[in-house]
Order: sequence, then structure tokens, then C-alpha cells
Amino acid sequence: MTARFVARPAGAEAYSLGEGPVWDPDRNRLLWVDILGGTVHSGALETGRITVTGTWAFDDLACVVAVSAAGDLLVAERGAVVRVGPDDSRTPVADLSRAGSRLNDGGVDPQGRFLVGGMALDDSRGTQSLVRLDGDTVTVLDDDLTLSNGLAWSPDGTTLYSVDSVPGVIYGRDYPDGERRELFRITDGLPDGLCVDTIGNLWIANHGLGRIECRTPSGELLAVVDVDAPHPTSCAFAGPGLDVLVITTATEGLSPTELTRHPASGRLFTASVGTTGLSTPYWKP
Repeated sequence: MTARFVARPAGAEAYSLGEGPVWDPDRNRLLWVDILGGTVHSGALETGRITVTGTWAFDDLACVVAVSAAGDLLVAERGAVVRVGPDDSRTPVADLSRAGSRLNDGGVDPQGRFLVGGMALDDSRGTQSLVRLDGDTVTVLDDDLTLSNGLAWSPDGTTLYSVDSVPGVIYGRDYPDGERRELFRITDGLPDGLCVDTIGNLWIANHGLGRIECRTPSGELLAVVDVDAPHPTSCAFAGPGLDVLVITTATEGLSPTELTRHPASGRLFTASVGTTGLSTPYWKP
């Protein structure tokens, strides 16, 4: 039987395209982005509520955020990746600009390297890349994606899970150098961001269906978290015990009628789902 949970709004702030929650345990804070708003946010998590404690603004988009052990942020903008110091200094790290696309979701691998993928800004398919940054070296892992999305690793770090949203495919590969293989497809709704729990199950945001789906790596549906926002975008386990599922959502693409019906769209949500997640590795500059 599929378990069922309900997520609750965690704050009053709403975002056009909230994305990419990351838990920073050393500073006991949550980080996330509003891609279209061009902002990165930090927040305090307490009893299911999230209070915004900081905001960083960018000239254009803010697509992904990662954090180092020292607290520096790594932010992927439309096409550039920059390092943000504690004094808000901005240092270029990599220029990944490509005509007709922008950067999208990303993550830090078990070795502390940053991965980020792209999405097409037109109707083209199979033209986008997933790359890994290691110092000045850029390694292309995939070059045939349409909407590169959620990235997560198995508990032992040996398997990389990744999403190509438009065909609805969840991939797996032996990491770091194994061949990519299709694990399963989600054809009802659009798979977006994802995270992995300590058991090894995948928690996948279903953009369009207003829910997070917990699935085994083979695709078996184990649990559903209902979210009163049609466009959940990503999720992460957060809090000192990594036992709170934090969910980002978006207002982008919703009609006035849908926004009236789902007024909490764009907010952060939290849920207790009876399991714990994995700590996110710190980015190593």
C-alpha cells in the first residue's frame, strides 16, 4: 500500500520559481533559490517553519546554490558560475554560457565537485549538457538532454541519479565513470528535483501533480506527499536530524484561477515522512 503524507506551508514568502533547497548543517541553515527572481535565500528551520534570514541578489537568474565548508556560496546564474564570499564578494568560477539555453539544476558530488545541467529555451530536444566542475576542468557527462534536472547520489555514493524532465526519465549510473542507464519513466506529470533518503529511496518532485513521490530506484511507488501547490520543484531533507522534508514550489505557469485555488503556491513547504535523508556534501573550491 502506498503511504500518504501531507505537506504544510512553512512561511508566508512566495517565489516565482523556488528551487534547489540545500541544508547547511555547520551553520544550521537552509539555502534555496528563486530562479526567476534572481535571488538566493537562507533560512532558519524550526518546528516545520522557515524564517528567512538572508538574501543575495543577482542581476539575472539564480539557478542553483551550493555551499562550502567555510560558508562560501557557489551560485549558477544563467550561464556563469560564481563564488560568493562572506563579504558578498563575487568571483567568477566558470563560464558555461550556451546560446538558446540556461543553466538549471545542480548538486555537489561525494568528492565535493559541482555538477550542473542545462535546459533549452526553445522547443529543441536532446541538445543540453550535464557537466562536472573540478577546479578549472569541465567534464561533460551528458550532451543529449532536454531539461536536465534533479541530481542525487545513493547512500554509499556509488550511484548518481539524474532527471531529464521533458521525456520524464530518471537515470542511474555507476559514479563517477559508469555508463548511464534508464531506470524508469514518469509519464503523469513532470519529474523535477529529487533527493535520496538513508534507505536509498528517491523522493521526486512531480511538477504538475502537486506532490512528491517516493520511489525505489526501480520505480516502484512507495509514498506520496501531497502539496497544495500544483508546481512543486524540488525537495531536500533538512534540520539537525535531517528528518524534515523541505519542498520548494513555483507560481510560474499557473493561471489566475489556479493561483486562487492554490494560494500557497510559490511558498516553501515541510513534511514529516517517517524517514531521514542524507547530508549534502560541501563544495570544495
